[in-house]
Parts: sequence; C-alpha cells; structure tokens
Amino acid sequence: MVGGLTIAHLKDRHVSGDSDAGLEIRTKAGLVDIRVVDADMNELARDDKATGEVVARAPWLTQGYFLNPEASEQLWTGGYFHTNDTANIGPDSYVQIADRIKDVIKTGGKWVSSLEREDIIAHYEGVSEAAVIGIKDEKGGERPLALVVRNPKARTPVIEDAIKADLKLYVDRGVISKFGIPQRIHFIEQLPKTSVGKVDKKVLRQRYGDGA
Repeated sequence: MVGGLTIAHLKDRHVSGDSDAGLEIRTKAGLVDIRVVDADMNELARDDKATGEVVARAPWLTQGYFLNPEASEQLWTGGYFHTNDTANIGPDSYVQIADRIKDVIKTGGKWVSSLEREDIIAHYEGVSEAAVIGIKDEKGGERPLALVVRNPKARTPVIEDAIKADLKLYVDRGVISKFGIPQRIHFIEQLPKTSVGKVDKKVLRQRYGDGA
C-alpha cells in the first residue's frame, strides 16, 4: 500500500455469523514497520494498554523538511520517523491510535488520551461539547482540565459532580485510568474553533493551561 503505514486484516477467529464480528478489529490498523515508544525511544509492551508515540520506517517516508535540517533531524530521532501520534499495540500487532502527542496529558507518569475523555463526557446527557487539555501541576507535571459546553435544551443543567461520577464508572470498568478523571470541570459558553471547524486546543491551552 504505497503511501500508507498500516492496514487491518481480520484473522479467521475474528470472523463469524455475527455481523458485528471483528468490528473492534476493523477500527484498528495492522502492523507494517511500526513501534510505539516512550520519550527515550524504548519500545513499549504490546499489551493493548501501554501508550506511547508511534514511530515508523518505510521507503516512501519523507527524509525531512525543506531547508530545515534541525527539524529534519528531530523528525528522524533514533532512526525512526516520528508521527506525533500516540497509540498502543496489542499482542496481535493491531495499532489503536489514541491521540495527537501535543494533546496528550502527561500525568502521574502516564500518558492520558484527551480524545477518549472528551468522547465520554460529550455523550453525557446535558453536554453539548467537551474538550480536555492538560494544565500545569507541580506534583504530576500536568493534570486534565475538562472544558464543557452545556446543552441549552437539556431539562436539567449538568453539574461537575455528575460528570465526574460518570467518568468514575469507566475507571471502575477498566476503560480509563484513574488519572483520566479531571480534577476540575469548567463550564464555558462555547469552544474556540479553527478555520476548518475543529476545536482549537492551542487557544484553550493559552487561556487555561497555566492552571490559574
């Protein structure tokens, strides 16, 4: 597959008469020449849990940035192309993308996916939109802050404790780690957007990232 890094193929055991069989696998990507590593380029365990940066090798990958040797050297630190995506890899070598590395929250020695928390919060009744960013923390490096836009059509305005209680249910089920529960949930009127309609986390980090 020219220009691509991964593609998922179902194994025989994933196929059955159930139309939903293999759905979880279909949303992942198969392994080509990829590693998931920590900040020191140590490869992480392939256990569907350990999350790090995706690095890759392939003949068609760019060798660098035009007229920018320093950025090019950083791009290929350790002999691998740095994608700036975070993911985990399972025992069967399927890759599950977690987040962009710039949006990952580094707390308690763990990398916490902002997207995963946002998806959970956004599905809570009474929530219209949600964004999660990392804010400065003297003990843990960062801690998650949730910025939530209430749904004006909801019968009862959603409150902070209700969202935290819902997140704790996912912790108890092992879906997310305890580090993923934001210590603070801040309600705002609207989330800033980029020119293409995506949540502008750069702006959010500028406004709230210092933890004040």
